[in-house]
Amino acid sequence: MGRERARAGGAGREGEGAALAVAEHVAGGPSVPDGQFRRVPVALSTSSVFPERTADAFEVAGRLGYDGVEVMVTGDPVSQDADVLRRLADYHGIPVLAVHAPCLLITQRVWGRDPWGKLDRAAALAARVGAGVVVVHPPFRWQRDYARDFEAGLARLEERTGLAFAVENLYPLRARGTEVAAYAPHWNPVLLDCAHVTLDLSHTAVSGAGALEMAEDLGARLAHVHLADGTRPGLPDEHLVPGRGSQPCGPLLDRLPRSGYSGAVVVEVSTRRAQGPGERLAALAESLSFAREHLNQMPTASPVR
Repeated sequence: MGRERARAGGAGREGEGAALAVAEHVAGGPSVPDGQFRRVPVALSTSSVFPERTADAFEVAGRLGYDGVEVMVTGDPVSQDADVLRRLADYHGIPVLAVHAPCLLITQRVWGRDPWGKLDRAAALAARVGAGVVVVHPPFRWQRDYARDFEAGLARLEERTGLAFAVENLYPLRARGTEVAAYAPHWNPVLLDCAHVTLDLSHTAVSGAGALEMAEDLGARLAHVHLADGTRPGLPDEHLVPGRGSQPCGPLLDRLPRSGYSGAVVVEVSTRRAQGPGERLAALAESLSFAREHLNQMPTASPVR
């Protein structure tokens, strides 16, 4: 099916345009004339199909009509292999728009324990698959040397690679009512000296931060959006289908095409409790439909069969 879509030309040309739009952001972003809106690409995070594998995310993205994928680097060998990722992208007509570096607690041993080494490898992977963005988390507090040089080090990486290293907002941890500082310099990249930021709407739910206010404060630094939802402050980090929680997912998306936003919107929802592939597919189709509606885009895919 992927080869048929690529042969038809629509998905491939649309994917190339999406990748170009992300690359333009690194260079400062295209201007949006008055009365015209930029088409914001909608991508699927490979984490959204877990416990299925990276390759399955490409198939789902192609089937549903996503513009691309964000590869979450995990212990899955496919997520680390540029050659295999390129073949998947070509086969399904679905480009890789971003790479999420392995900086979660559950991926601490992927690519070793040196955080700068991880970012170097993530940058190399992104360059080989044609992605313009590397998503990274703020350092854990116990990574003292990394945290101390984090902001200056990211600036050097961006200058050397030409990629956008978009720091994702996290959240404070709380134990018995007391806030625990788990991240340094801070969990909130609004307060960090970094050029590019990823805004995650499930994480704004956990932290109790205002997503619209964060976007406003970030201004042109807002480079990437993780679209998900959540219901309340505090863990768990729910990553619900957008529209099923309390976050202003719709209002945030509504403003992006008019604001000069030059990045992508990436659906990063949890489907691990889905009762089979049909329920997972329906949740990801609903997420894409939500994004398209609020980005003022016409549907591009046939109904799920």
